[in-house]
Amino acid sequence: MRGSLGKVPIYLFHMTIPLYITVFYLAINLIAFLIMFWDKRKSVKPGEERISEGMMFFLASSFGAFGVCTGMFFFRHKTRKWYFLLGIPLLIIENISLAYVIYLLLSDKLYT
Repeated sequence: MRGSLGKVPIYLFHMTIPLYITVFYLAINLIAFLIMFWDKRKSVKPGEERISEGMMFFLASSFGAFGVCTGMFFFRHKTRKWYFLLGIPLLIIENISLAYVIYLLLSDKLYT
């Protein structure tokens, strides 16, 4: 089994996605979701050190937008901030677009 990571393909919209990319995507979104939970818990207690909004947007822009968006509505956190309501869905579109471009680059379909 050594060296088999990434050998099991996942099929999505006629694209073959390697397993290690899927694991990375799921991990970063789980981390983003848990950070939204952690910051929501910290927001209840006054004076607690919190996660900055910039860090949340950084996680969202680095393929964690779905986790941040899910955490926003699941925990009702940052849902009154207009820049989260507008920015996170736009970052989901950016994540999907960038993932598709990376797929094209890795499969050499961009230049054919």
